[in-house]
Amino acid sequence: MQAAKYRTGNVEFQQFFPQKSKTIIDQIDCLLAQHYGFTHEELDFIINYDIKYRMGKELGNGEDEE
Repeated sequence: MQAAKYRTGNVEFQQFFPQKSKTIIDQIDCLLAQHYGFTHEELDFIINYDIKYRMGKELGNGEDEE
């Protein structure tokens, strides 16, 4: 927990960095894929879902343009 001091009082907050957990989350996804019998394509979709849909047009591949 971090704290910042302001004239009006103290503010406490938590800060998260999910990008630092990407490797661990991908490993968990691989184990779950094995358990549930996902194909390589299904696992690839799960691992890259956030990249494809959050980055969108920034990837420059033109797929998301209408």
